[in-house]
Amino acid sequence: MTVQLDMLRHGETELGGGLRGSLDDALTTLGWTQMRESVKGRGPWDRIVSSPLQRCALFAQELSGQLGLPVSFDKDLQELHFGAWEGCNTASLMETNAEDLGAFWSDPYGFTPPEGEPVLAFSERVLAAVGRLQAAYDGERVLVVCHGGVMKLLLAKARGLPREQLLQVPVIHGALFGLVVGADGQLNEVVA
Repeated sequence: MTVQLDMLRHGETELGGGLRGSLDDALTTLGWTQMRESVKGRGPWDRIVSSPLQRCALFAQELSGQLGLPVSFDKDLQELHFGAWEGCNTASLMETNAEDLGAFWSDPYGFTPPEGEPVLAFSERVLAAVGRLQAAYDGERVLVVCHGGVMKLLLAKARGLPREQLLQVPVIHGALFGLVVGADGQLNEVVA
């Protein structure tokens, strides 16, 4: 009992970089291009599952229509909620809140941004979503359109990295990574 999850990060957003979290930014023209290029010649997939935020959902709907695949949305695949840091870029946080930002980067499980979602709770909800996908779509290949934080979390787990290294996993806009989820929930990265 396994499922392959091809994880696609959304492209560049209109409001730029920084900690977007639960903000519902639209994609730029470049962001759409990044995502379209990433999936070109890839697959085939049996279905698409997406974060409901528009930077993921609108592309998922477009691709679903083009490929004739079912699409569904799972709020548990949304990005980490950064609380008071939502919408801030790291450069401005370095000027105003360097000590807390440093604590978050060095141990994201041990430090939560003010009014933010603890990374442990984020991890639990993302892994619950992955468990549901594994149970529901055994034997299928699913394209999951989501966010950098979701992908960093899952790739760190698949690579066996210590939790302090979570935020050091590189995931650029439009990145596409494959993971196989075993019956026991074990994650393994698919190397292309």
